[in-house]
Amino acid sequence: MSKLGDALGKKYEENKLSIITRQFELGGHTFKVKVPSVSEVENIYDYFKTPNEDDVERNYQALIKGFNAEKAEGVEVKDNDIIIEGRSMRETAKNKTLLQYRITAYIKFLIGENGETLDQITYEDIEAEFPLAIQLTLVDKINEVISPEYKEIRSK
Repeated sequence: MSKLGDALGKKYEENKLSIITRQFELGGHTFKVKVPSVSEVENIYDYFKTPNEDDVERNYQALIKGFNAEKAEGVEVKDNDIIIEGRSMRETAKNKTLLQYRITAYIKFLIGENGETLDQITYEDIEAEFPLAIQLTLVDKINEVISPEYKEIRSK
């Protein structure tokens, strides 16, 4: 038990999950969400500052696979990047990596029907289940329930 758990007692510990759980409905299904700790949210933000370079490289290679720069107009080839009409493919790969990470991290806050965690889920699992538009909707809904004031602050 934690210090707070000791102070608040056994009943608190028994009900802790329900205390830190919120829910939302989407498409007739009720999703349960574990409100993350401050450190869990900080870990997400830390990843955004320094994304995994292997993941970025993997997405970069997928983006340029089969691309023939010599035959394309408006393309500039640099040492470790391809620029297409002013857009860096490496930066695009980084943005894709960050988006996939955010989606995965937020989906992991969902609680399974029987109380199980989704800690082992990968982006590939999510992508196989939901189209991107639904993934983004889920992230928005999760964000709304874990930080309801976020939308108000963002709109100011």
